[in-house]
Amino acid sequence: MPNASNPWAVNRRQFLGNSLWAVGAAALSSLLPTRLLGAARNAQDPLAGLPHFAPTAKRVIYLFMSGAPSQIDLFDYKPKMAELYDKDLPESIRNGQRLTTMSSGQNRFPVVPSIYQFKQFGQVGAWVSELLPHFSSIVDDVAQIKTVYTEAINHDPAITYIQTGFQLPGKPSLGAWVSYGLGSENKDLPSYVVMTCKGPGKRDAQALFSRLWGAGFLPAEYQGAALRGKGDPVLYLTDPPGVDRHLRRRMLTSVNELNRHHYEATHDPEILARISQYEMAFRMQASVPDLTDLSREPAHIFELYGPEAKQPGTFANSCLLARRLAEREVRCVQIFHRDWDHHGDLPRDLPLQCKDMDQPAAALVKDLKQRGLLKDTLVVWGGEFGRTIYCQGELKKDNYGRDHHPRCFTMWLAGGGVKGGLVYGETDDFSYNIVKDPVHIRDLNATILHCLGIDHARLTFPFQGLNQRLTGTEPAQVVRGVLA
Repeated sequence: MPNASNPWAVNRRQFLGNSLWAVGAAALSSLLPTRLLGAARNAQDPLAGLPHFAPTAKRVIYLFMSGAPSQIDLFDYKPKMAELYDKDLPESIRNGQRLTTMSSGQNRFPVVPSIYQFKQFGQVGAWVSELLPHFSSIVDDVAQIKTVYTEAINHDPAITYIQTGFQLPGKPSLGAWVSYGLGSENKDLPSYVVMTCKGPGKRDAQALFSRLWGAGFLPAEYQGAALRGKGDPVLYLTDPPGVDRHLRRRMLTSVNELNRHHYEATHDPEILARISQYEMAFRMQASVPDLTDLSREPAHIFELYGPEAKQPGTFANSCLLARRLAEREVRCVQIFHRDWDHHGDLPRDLPLQCKDMDQPAAALVKDLKQRGLLKDTLVVWGGEFGRTIYCQGELKKDNYGRDHHPRCFTMWLAGGGVKGGLVYGETDDFSYNIVKDPVHIRDLNATILHCLGIDHARLTFPFQGLNQRLTGTEPAQVVRGVLA
């Protein structure tokens, strides 16, 4: 307690506490006030000079296939495998590869070639599975990367890794980094919006945690805002009975005034983020209903996206909303499509997944292109790893499954400065190892940031004594071979 004879005296605990608040406020004063209080950036601000160079994309739409699609059955055509059906995968190919617990107990690893037909499409002659007839119509707008790889071999660390740059939870997501670095061009909608939709598979899907679109150690205002597929698109979007817009504004003004007094006393930067989020929530009560009102979309647009485009929560509906969010200058949109984890019953479940995803994903690219938005919108498609050429469990002529495979898998990018009609990288005859142009997931994230005008090595945030960044401390390279 202060000394009664000297009201200015403070004890050691108070002195250190106030000092820590001052240090923290000084460290963060150039960050949050820039967005929330309108302060100018200084030369030491990590956000100064952003974008670092002229961007080719203003926004990104990330279609994430949670569970890991089989590259062998969709993109990575391996005709020689037909001769090796039910023969053991050579040890020289597996070469001591780490196995999951699902297949580590198997006595053998029988090769199972894809049962689906492949044809070449587009000027580049890209091989595409019969399961993706709509994707085959956009291959000239797409750069396929067949040689993405990761170290993670199980779902949660793998998804966490590709989303945040680290296998352990607690780091900011890609969308949060983009939001933090570039801010928003729409004051009425969040700069980062997330939608999740379950596929048509017959099993329970892998769980998705909100930390995958969280802000980690960044201020909370940069986390993804989730749009729901049932009920109100955003929780508490509708005012309760007896509360109108005017009353809500008065309540919010009073709460914000109390929060500002609290901030002046404590200098806690999270209070500023809370004020910003409350104000955004108030504006979203008007902007989100307009966003999700599809009544003015013409019939040919619903035909383009498919019959489920009018049903909230479906992948088709989410892709249509992603286009509408792009029109409204939302910086980052991410759609998580679940149920791609095919350890068994792949011939039954994979066609269902593709039918649910293929038309809307291709429609999104076509729709953006016809509106002139594709040139500055980067569309990314992919999962957390690939699937094995060998069968998991019992192999039957009409049924098989594939285990996790992190050594090589396919992702594709379109628009936003990416070279269309390109197939990048090469894998071996077993789609097991990379033989040309490997692309680590750090390289992929560095490339996404590069298209947005961000040098991945310069977008940092001080935390735990380190200037943290999305691509971590390991080397990461922009994949310039896929850029226009």
